[in-house]
Amino acid sequence: MTSQVNQKILLIYGQIADPSQQALDGILTICHHQDNFPPTIWPVSDSHFKALVHLSPGPNRLRFDFTSPKLASNNSSIPAHSSWMNINCLPVTSSPPVQLVILLGKDSPGTFDAVPERVNREGNDLDTAKRKFRMAAYLWQAFTGEQMYRNGFGRRCFRFEEEWQSGTLTFRDHESRQMRSEAKIHVVRSEKSVKELRDLNLAQQYDKATRKGDLFSIAMEAVKGYFKPMPGQKQYVSVLLLDAHWDTQSRTITGHAALGGGSGEIQLGIFGSQALQSYPTCLEDVIPAFTDCTRTDTSFVANDCNESGSNWEAANIGIGAHLHETGHMLGCPHQESGVMLRDYVRFNRTFSCREPYSTRTKSPGMRLCLPKDECIWHRLDTLRFRYHPCFRLPSDSPVNGDDSVRVWPVDNGKVIITAPSGIAFVEIFADSDGTCRSWLEYGNGDGSSGGPPRQIMLTENDLKSRLADDKKSQKLKVCIHSAGQGSHTVEDFGQLSSKSSVVKLPNGQTGYKGSQLGTSQQEGSSPEQIILESAIKQTKLLTSIKVYHGFALDGIEFCYEDLTSQLFGKRGGQPGGSEFLLARLSFLLAGTALQAFLDLAQHG
Repeated sequence: MTSQVNQKILLIYGQIADPSQQALDGILTICHHQDNFPPTIWPVSDSHFKALVHLSPGPNRLRFDFTSPKLASNNSSIPAHSSWMNINCLPVTSSPPVQLVILLGKDSPGTFDAVPERVNREGNDLDTAKRKFRMAAYLWQAFTGEQMYRNGFGRRCFRFEEEWQSGTLTFRDHESRQMRSEAKIHVVRSEKSVKELRDLNLAQQYDKATRKGDLFSIAMEAVKGYFKPMPGQKQYVSVLLLDAHWDTQSRTITGHAALGGGSGEIQLGIFGSQALQSYPTCLEDVIPAFTDCTRTDTSFVANDCNESGSNWEAANIGIGAHLHETGHMLGCPHQESGVMLRDYVRFNRTFSCREPYSTRTKSPGMRLCLPKDECIWHRLDTLRFRYHPCFRLPSDSPVNGDDSVRVWPVDNGKVIITAPSGIAFVEIFADSDGTCRSWLEYGNGDGSSGGPPRQIMLTENDLKSRLADDKKSQKLKVCIHSAGQGSHTVEDFGQLSSKSSVVKLPNGQTGYKGSQLGTSQQEGSSPEQIILESAIKQTKLLTSIKVYHGFALDGIEFCYEDLTSQLFGKRGGQPGGSEFLLARLSFLLAGTALQAFLDLAQHG
């Protein structure tokens, strides 16, 4: 059997024989395809193993050799206990990459905090920082790809921009200067000095700081200046703040902020380098990094949030919390569990079957870490990723460019929701919920069912039936997400589906107020509504629309064939406005466009 993946570093886990019959400890050696990557060695604990394999583009035939002191071995070149696996690796180049950036002050020496022993053994210069950040990013990718697979969304994950460079994913490449295509680390200099970046007023964890969000703005400005994105060319950027520094006098990490978000052309996540010394530099370092019990020496490095009392725990916090901010960069909010809470304190369990003593919990670590014990992405995070541009596969169906979501009530308390790109999922919140705990999913994750539905119908009773009993009497909020990455929030679903949304038209017919009606509520605005006469009088013919505007929209005037008109707003801005004539044969199309135009006007 041959599997197909799209990422360079793949997480594989499994068992040696039957653990219930005989639990074995030993060593698993993975020999890569045609020896194009050095063999790697991984521990086997109680017959369970976890390993990271390096894949080359195209077919990969991997050999797994198991040895144990409890098992007899032969003298041949191939061990007695071996198995083979075939994996096709097809790198994706059609989706936007996650860009990896190291941000420095304009006068930074390019070093990071490390204890003297680490500095002597592996260095703390810019080259070491790049190797450690690159390896951490590939751990993010391996973890996320496995989580997507476990959630039923196939082998999909974000990719990195790569470049032909001296390889660093094995220490042998670093020593021999072997060239490979690996993730590019962009080195960007800020216009700020190191002293300015380490100002205590910018330190996010300093209680008396007055400008805790400024590091995000500084990073955003530097990243925009470096990538120079054009309108519509969105970049997804994860930044390591290399000049983060443990200030022993104030007992504060300066030059550090853990933030993610963005808008426009840049989506950004930032995190400091305070735990960078604990990161692995290559695949051979992964298990040592996540099993290193060396206590954190706060004379030189920080014990971040008092959860980094040893090297392996510091690696969890540094790599995991940076992944958390990268999650924000990819559009994920905080969740009730998983990476977007603080589940990354057990990030090590994804890659290691054994867990050392924990200074955080002051208890022995887990003897055997199984998949059920590992750090996770919350199901809602994976639903967001399923339709995210960075996770798209060439086999995915094209997504409609219209990401909008429309919501309006109809008869008998029902609410219709439509989205041209399809409705991916609906989050359900009780009034007391800080994070989403109930949701509805639509469509098959692997795309085999033809994509998510473009129209659904919901009722308040159906939604409340999914809440806990003690929350069913609370006000209900829903957030609808489209496959095109659009969303719309209904703050009070009960009110929308009630009689308050019903309008009696002058001709006796019944109309319904859509969810987006009146949501602008801008300062200085006043409520105003009109019912187009052409919608209720067959003899009334709409011939043109005048838009009054300057820098903003002032009003819209609907002009009829009998020379009458209806004004929504006021006749401000450019004298006479801009007039758009409607052809008789285009009334149906014009009506559709007009609805979208009115929605925009009410938001403006």
